[in-house]
Amino acid sequence: MLHAGGPLGSILVGRFGCRAVVMLGGVLASLGMVAGAFCCTLGQLYLTAGFITGLGMCFSFQSSITVLGFYFTRWRVLANALASAGVSLGIMLWPLLSRYLLEDLGWRGSFLIFGGVLLHCCVCGAILRPVPASVTPETREGLPPPSKRPARGCPAAHGRAIQRHLALDVLRHNAGYRVYTLGVVWMVVGFPLPHVFLVPYAVWHGVDEHRAALLISLIGFSNIFLRPMAGLVAGRWDFASHRKYLFSLAALLNGLTNLVCAASADFRVLVGYCLVYSVSMSGIGALLFQVLMDIVPMDRFSSALGLFTLLESISILISPPLAGLLLDTTSNFSYVFYMSSFFLISAALFMGGSFWALGKMEGQGPQAEVQGAVTEAAPEQGLTVEDTDGAKKRLRVEIMNVTSV
Repeated sequence: MLHAGGPLGSILVGRFGCRAVVMLGGVLASLGMVAGAFCCTLGQLYLTAGFITGLGMCFSFQSSITVLGFYFTRWRVLANALASAGVSLGIMLWPLLSRYLLEDLGWRGSFLIFGGVLLHCCVCGAILRPVPASVTPETREGLPPPSKRPARGCPAAHGRAIQRHLALDVLRHNAGYRVYTLGVVWMVVGFPLPHVFLVPYAVWHGVDEHRAALLISLIGFSNIFLRPMAGLVAGRWDFASHRKYLFSLAALLNGLTNLVCAASADFRVLVGYCLVYSVSMSGIGALLFQVLMDIVPMDRFSSALGLFTLLESISILISPPLAGLLLDTTSNFSYVFYMSSFFLISAALFMGGSFWALGKMEGQGPQAEVQGAVTEAAPEQGLTVEDTDGAKKRLRVEIMNVTSV
């Protein structure tokens, strides 16, 4: 639900803005966890802690990602990396906090505490600053346009509205978006598996349960520092046109690292695996949404993100059960990590090769002329070019910023 609610979240962002949707998400997420504390059946937990809380998290998460694109231009990559460092902090603290609360308060009391923690999303949403009305029209071009109700009884208008909200037109006309979405959806089948199976894998090989839980915290702790560093590197002007290749390289390294984990379950080897895994994970986390911002114009980013996360949710839903079925069949955890490596490596090769082919096809087109013009203008006029692939859509915005100052 954290990803499947993306299209609905994009519609709400376009209608009410990011601040209101983040606060709504905080209320829903908290309500679902508190209601879950009083559940008596597994089905009730699916509805409360699963559906309601997941949908609320989706609203808060997607709106927070979207608003970064409105706030930042030059430092957008670093902003995305710093924001995603909060995910790393949660990965580090959540297993430790969960175990402590579960031992002292039980699962019902833990759910109540979690509900209180998630309610703080409302505070985070309240301090999001709306885009001022004095911003030039060219700068506001990236904002989601207010939704327009199609005329009653007009199927064509309804169809256009659905296509716009679901970004089906972007999927149809933007080859880069198709490649990236397909590659990430394939990659995500393997990406979450180490987070799910690393601790059971270590315990199955005789590692103490508390020490095994520290492995996940180690990954989170490392990412707190590595993600901002990855953002600083990827945010450099000379890397701007290569971010999608850096993302593919990070996915490739992530897949290769899982092969090391499958080779040995010694605790020291697992610690080394977690450190190397954190490097590749930080690159994926820092660039995942930034590459999407580079590929899709900001005025369509919210709806494109909604479709992107919806398709991603399918992979996230089927990945752990599929790996669990493989584990039940083989009784060998190594095959789970081999499966993870296969999806990550194949997705990385597909994205890198496809982006290279698209670049060769478009290299002699009009966009290359625009890119060359912007690159030449940058040193002379003080323009900041983040991504030459997005030069056409950012040229007018950057010139307006310079002249207005």
